[in-house]
Amino acid sequence: MDILLVVSAFNSLSQRVYAELSDLGHQVDVVLAPHGPEAVRAAVRELRPELIIAPMLKTALPEDVWREHTCLVVHPGPPGDRGPSSLDWAIAAEAPDWGVTVLQAEAAMDAGDIWAAESFAVSPVGKSDLYRNEVSDAASAAVLMAVRRYSDGAFKPRPQRDPAVRVVWRDFFRQERRRIDWANDTTETVLRKLRGADSQPGVLDELMGRELFLHGGHPEDELRGRPGDVLATRAGAICRATRDGAVWIPELRPRKNSGDPAPFRRPAASVLASFLAQPGAASPAECSRSGDRPSWLPEATVALELPRDRRTWTDIRYRQRGDIGFLTFSFPGGAMSTDHCRRLLAAYRYALTRPTSVLVLGGARDFFSNGIHLNVIEAAADPAAESWANLKAIDDLVEAVLCTTDRLVVAALGGNAAAGGLMLALAADQVWCRAGAVLNPHYRRMGLYGSEFWTYTLPRRAGAETALRLTTEALPVSAGTAARDGLVDRLVPVAARDFAAEVERMAAALLDAPEDLRRRIAAKAATRRADEEERPLAEYRRAELARMRATFFDPHAPYHALRSAFVRKLPGGCARPLSPADEQATGGIR
Repeated sequence: MDILLVVSAFNSLSQRVYAELSDLGHQVDVVLAPHGPEAVRAAVRELRPELIIAPMLKTALPEDVWREHTCLVVHPGPPGDRGPSSLDWAIAAEAPDWGVTVLQAEAAMDAGDIWAAESFAVSPVGKSDLYRNEVSDAASAAVLMAVRRYSDGAFKPRPQRDPAVRVVWRDFFRQERRRIDWANDTTETVLRKLRGADSQPGVLDELMGRELFLHGGHPEDELRGRPGDVLATRAGAICRATRDGAVWIPELRPRKNSGDPAPFRRPAASVLASFLAQPGAASPAECSRSGDRPSWLPEATVALELPRDRRTWTDIRYRQRGDIGFLTFSFPGGAMSTDHCRRLLAAYRYALTRPTSVLVLGGARDFFSNGIHLNVIEAAADPAAESWANLKAIDDLVEAVLCTTDRLVVAALGGNAAAGGLMLALAADQVWCRAGAVLNPHYRRMGLYGSEFWTYTLPRRAGAETALRLTTEALPVSAGTAARDGLVDRLVPVAARDFAAEVERMAAALLDAPEDLRRRIAAKAATRRADEEERPLAEYRRAELARMRATFFDPHAPYHALRSAFVRKLPGGCARPLSPADEQATGGIR
């Protein structure tokens, strides 16, 4: 069918619905609702879709559109649940199970007939992680079911006035409910509030006399202090004391009306440090008395190899099980700053000193990596210089993976990956990907040519013709399509919560055939030598970096405006392939 997606943002769920419907042969187009009701009407008139789907929509569809066309809305709540903050209420109430419902649009919010519904178990993770994984799995299944039912023509959707449907209206989940009472809330209560708002909207709080939003929360098992005090930093996060323990908060976001020139999420310690540099900032002595001392807080370092029962946060860990090493990492939003890349490279080099035959890279679930950290770059005093430093740091990491010839390296993608983060995965010998992940093997929508040795790894895996198509179309692909195109070696069809255990089982299975494993390692070393003789990695790197440097240090390059719009969440473009004018503006890909 011809299907039109109407979305408030082309986010992870919208991309998954787009990719999986496209895989089934449907012609799928996308229009962004923030461009206004007339843009939606124009898209409907031009494309004349047979079905309209809203996977992620924060505003109502125009009445004339839903009255004249079948419009299906994806609601992240079980049948009968209504309201704009469904997941927030589920997490706050510690619901063990939740659901996703596909409804027909009508005048009242979430009140339309039910076309499909799927339930899921609520994992104890942040809302954004839950949304990208369990919710996304359920939404995808429900949307595909609804599309099949609509296509068949015989299905009659169930009205919500059905006595079996229990209707519950849930109001907008406001900051008053999220507010943390540091003196009285337990650690578990604080964590629940933080996890319920980890990506958006954050938890409004105050530090150093400034209002800001807290993003993300993880428990700490040793550090203690006066409730509310900031006790230490680690890898850019801050540790804050609770009534009966402490929590790690990876990111902060200044309020837009705070006067901060960078009112968007970034590493927490850097936000606090920036407050001291602003006019009228508290003096170091005042910061010391208040317990908020970003420039003088101790760095609470931990070993790379931690006991598995340590209940503390760190974004990079290494552990070993026999002849297999596991280097796990998890960065908020999948973004990797210069510091993230350098620390991960140091951890990778440590892992190479360990006696293993297999080394597995990746997190337990959620994002693998999305490449360079645009928020940190945007907040830098010199974004061009920070872009350049970040790019060289991630290139160093990718090069280290490509040059590893004494063991088999596996990239385990428990969730989505994009741009340079996906190219990091492609540097490994094997890519194992959870079946629900969405991959974006391109850079052009940020106005970039790309780096991370993609001109070597992508054609090597997918072939030159497919590599050109993927990078020029600049569209998301499902894990299944990525496997068919050669980007993924093994699909892992498990729930997000089971991914880490399944990867461990699969890695152990490699050791069951030691001769085959030794043959693979010898073959990869021979291939690397042959490829190096044909064209050295240094030449790929030089050519890519020359293109990227020219973009970074050109103040008129589209990259700077695109980056700023992305970071500041300004309305972006549509998800259709770029026009010739777009291609000319971004420098093209050849």
